[in-house]
Amino acid sequence: MHIKKISLALAGIALTACGANEHDATEDLNVLPTYLGTISSKSYDGVTDDLLTAGLGATGLAAVAAPAYTDPTNPTAAELRRNAIYANYRAVLDIATNSGYGTLYGPNVDAKGVAGSGQGMIGGTEYIAYSDDGSGNQNVTLMVQIPTGFDINNPCIVTGTSSGSRGIYGAIGSAGEWGLKNNCAVAYADKGSGTGLYTFDDDSVNLQNGVRATRTAAAKNAIFAPALSDADRAAFAAASPGRVAFKHAHSQQNPEKDWGKYTLQSLEFAFYVLNEKYGVLAKDNKSHIVRLTPKNTVTIASSISNGAGSALLAAEQDAKGLIGGVAATEPQVQPKAATGYTVRQGGVNATGQGKALFDYSTYAALYQPCIASTAAAPGRCTALAAKGLLTGTDLPSQQADAKARLKAYGWLVDSDILQAAHAGTNILVAVTYANAYGKFSVTDNVCGFSFAPTDATGAPLAFTAAQKASSFATQSGIVGSVVYENSVGGAKAYNFGVSPSSSLADQSLDGFLCLRSLATGVDPVTGGALSATLAAQSARVKVGMAEVAATGNLRGKPAIIVQGRSDTLIPVNFASRSYVGLNASVEGAASKLRYIEVTNANHFDSFTNALPANIVPLHVYLFRALDAMLANLRNSSAALPTSQVVRTVPRVDNTSLITVANVPPISATPGANAISVSGTTVDVPN
Repeated sequence: MHIKKISLALAGIALTACGANEHDATEDLNVLPTYLGTISSKSYDGVTDDLLTAGLGATGLAAVAAPAYTDPTNPTAAELRRNAIYANYRAVLDIATNSGYGTLYGPNVDAKGVAGSGQGMIGGTEYIAYSDDGSGNQNVTLMVQIPTGFDINNPCIVTGTSSGSRGIYGAIGSAGEWGLKNNCAVAYADKGSGTGLYTFDDDSVNLQNGVRATRTAAAKNAIFAPALSDADRAAFAAASPGRVAFKHAHSQQNPEKDWGKYTLQSLEFAFYVLNEKYGVLAKDNKSHIVRLTPKNTVTIASSISNGAGSALLAAEQDAKGLIGGVAATEPQVQPKAATGYTVRQGGVNATGQGKALFDYSTYAALYQPCIASTAAAPGRCTALAAKGLLTGTDLPSQQADAKARLKAYGWLVDSDILQAAHAGTNILVAVTYANAYGKFSVTDNVCGFSFAPTDATGAPLAFTAAQKASSFATQSGIVGSVVYENSVGGAKAYNFGVSPSSSLADQSLDGFLCLRSLATGVDPVTGGALSATLAAQSARVKVGMAEVAATGNLRGKPAIIVQGRSDTLIPVNFASRSYVGLNASVEGAASKLRYIEVTNANHFDSFTNALPANIVPLHVYLFRALDAMLANLRNSSAALPTSQVVRTVPRVDNTSLITVANVPPISATPGANAISVSGTTVDVPN
């Protein structure tokens, strides 16, 4: 008799019946992962619409404005997808032609880096489903794109977990573009922190396709709805008009602890749909026989920023062997320890190695607003000085001290020119992650902060109908402005806030000192003990921080990490350099991790033309790292690059064109630019 055993395709295990002849070989059936909900799919011809540009092409993505909706208060799912791709592609890249768009990167630049005159549209099929436990409370969006050029005889999959707090299209312009151009399937995940705007005034949510609906009508199809009773929702809406909740901050699930898991699930989803598409029918004429497994398919975990951190965490957690290698840039990764290894630059021990994100973001949230060239900067500097947290008797000397304190905490001098530009970003990070790590409710208003749109005076106001309707396409996953509820005279956007302790317009310093206390567990001004309430909140936040810490064990997988030396949001000493050290302490000589540090590159390529001319795009090095990893996984004789510092060449000014001369290749023989790992010591040349 025929013996059948069902195994998960994803494990890559072929089962055969004992004693069976070739004809009786067991069929390895393709099985739907239990966490996946309904799968929707749509094919795109690559002419009128496509996977990479949503029919906009290279020219449309570079357009100054997104395409208009036929009805701005009721956009269709297709229109929202199109505009989400437009917004997310531009969010992580500088699309100005002199920054390299259209010549070094962009849809019209092929997989070999050759620029063409076409629009770069890529046909294929897109599959979307939720990962959930059946409750509808998780609803992590997963997506797989299979390009028309996918080669079943030379298969590859690359992950594109969203950067930042972005929705499902958040990696479309990074790992997504590289994968599609290289005829790989791309496995995306919004990692449970993607776009999910909840508005209290009308009790509405985003559906999986981005369309708005009431929470009741959405039922289990909402990307996110807060866990509140109807009475509590109504009371909060009445007391705090215009305030909003969003998934990353207010899901009360600390999604970051599962970013690795969701990245692995995206790969399992990819194997499932690929085997449904290319596997032959089994004898039951219903199931498909597994054809593609991790053993015969190249799989690369990739992405940037939070998505890159997710790729590393996925590799650490990959018990099934789904991932062949990792190639990621500027990872937001948090080593579980700051000791047991040593990071050095130019032979001198680095300052602040291995700090946690909430630690350094709350520190930056104190000092960067003082450096920023805004009308509110003097108030923040004056208030810090009055509390003994800054020295200097005038604004220039106070700002100089703020920069000095940031460097003493672990930022490099390379970040000096970017500190002011990052003030607002670190504010958003500090407030969002305080809520996420502590699993607080939106109604808790931790440290007096909430989120809402605000007017020109900083007063909270409600989203318009059109803004809510387009939120899936326009919101980055961190929604609205940070509002300081405890501001003297009433709630204001943080940059307008007046602290009760100082009566100064100090950009809500009291609130950010409170956040700092949650990170450190002590009063940041006196060093004394916290109140019982704050101590309890700090303990909750620290539990959440521990849940997201990386082990550094990549299970022997080849990996390439790339980061810009000028990164001011995720400084190299805190993240990549320290992760290399932690990995060395765990894997030792068995490690296959390589680290590429790029001078004059920072965290936001979209800053390239907005900031001084010495900033170059890191994006080209993501593609080069992916090229190197693909070559290595397909042919082991293609060696991984040596860890090194790549010396880029700044432009004379921002009007000059960035060319290959500005962003030289990763060297096969870096010589004095080599980064060495000796035992547990990481040495980075100056």
